[in-house]
Amino acid sequence: MKGTAIKQLTDPLIDKNPVAVHILGICSALAVTTSMATALTMSVALTVVVTLAAGIISALRRHIPGQIRIILQLTIIATLVILADLLLQAFAWQMSQRLTVFVSLIATNCIVLGRTEAYALHNPPLPAMRDAAGNGLGYALVLMVVAFIRELFGAGSLFGVQILTPQAEGGWFIPLRLMLLAPSAFIILGLLVWALRSWRPHLAEPPAFTAPETRQEARP
Repeated sequence: MKGTAIKQLTDPLIDKNPVAVHILGICSALAVTTSMATALTMSVALTVVVTLAAGIISALRRHIPGQIRIILQLTIIATLVILADLLLQAFAWQMSQRLTVFVSLIATNCIVLGRTEAYALHNPPLPAMRDAAGNGLGYALVLMVVAFIRELFGAGSLFGVQILTPQAEGGWFIPLRLMLLAPSAFIILGLLVWALRSWRPHLAEPPAFTAPETRQEARP
């Protein structure tokens, strides 16, 4: 049981990572990774929402009619997202303004609805919450790696603390402004997916189409 619990938390970090392997939730992964502070806040918010949503839906799973399960799941998720957004506005107003609508969009994140629909509806609350927390941590890992690269090379800082002194202040570092633009997030995420699948080839999908072999008949 202990090994299974650990596996539920660790598998989504690499082998079943929701972003790098299943390519889910990439919109927010690209939008909030200009700094590690926003990426961390978004990661915590999503992990808390998906974990609580999985626990609640799992506890109610025997009482949810199949015809309205999606509506009910979205209602529970949206309620938790609203609470998370209100807490941010109350205790971290500036961060709430930096994240703008992306906290609210957690309600439409494929990771959240996917884990509640695929796992929480069919398993007891504790395993469902472990599964959801593992996927939240996997999402957070990718966000933090992308944000680390973008903030360090785009602004020379980490969590807003200047690490590399720019030339304008007498240092040697020239900020790569491309890193703070949306295309850089696509490039970094693509390289992460390539690196992960090169490291673990079994994660790569089989080719959708294989060209037939052409055989050259021997002439007499």
